[in-house]
Amino acid sequence: MKNNTVFLLLDGESPNKLPDFSDYSLICATDGAYKFLKEKQIIPHFVSGDFDEFVEISDEIEVIQTPNQDFTDFYKILQILFDKGYKNIHVFGASGKEQDHFLDNLHTAICWKNQMEITFFDNHGRYFLAKQITTIYDCLHKTISLIPLPKATKISTLGLQYSLNKEDLSFGKRIGTRNKAINNEVKITFEKGELVIFVND
Repeated sequence: MKNNTVFLLLDGESPNKLPDFSDYSLICATDGAYKFLKEKQIIPHFVSGDFDEFVEISDEIEVIQTPNQDFTDFYKILQILFDKGYKNIHVFGASGKEQDHFLDNLHTAICWKNQMEITFFDNHGRYFLAKQITTIYDCLHKTISLIPLPKATKISTLGLQYSLNKEDLSFGKRIGTRNKAINNEVKITFEKGELVIFVND
């Protein structure tokens, strides 16, 4: 996995289980999330944010201040990572706590979808923005949900218990929650729009 993959921690719900950090080329966090890494004795390569609250950070860790209030700390740290040449980002702590932050994090992922591969991880599984052709591996018996933001058209699926055949999903009308993977490999295609795929263990 390493291959220039980044572990990024945001200040949402902290992960119950941490990944193998040897899989990551770079570890970073926003200022609000850093305290969790400190408690776990994990030393990130850098911490960024507006630092509107005092955070004591070791001298061996790079501190990048981003005071611009026109953008969220998540957006700004993605800009830093992009400028450093990283494009494959695993984001932890993006959901939980205040749900407006969770929705804003999805919004930010949409803003960066053409520049970065962003996968979110929480204590239930993972979620990400689908490409027009998306294949999910190692998902037999897992719960798969398809959430349009706000609409995705002509969706087809292979490997799900309840399949779609060139059907539209639209928030407020019809969404695709709590489906089941009946194969170890699931393929999802769609034509237009934005579609978030949740894979819950």
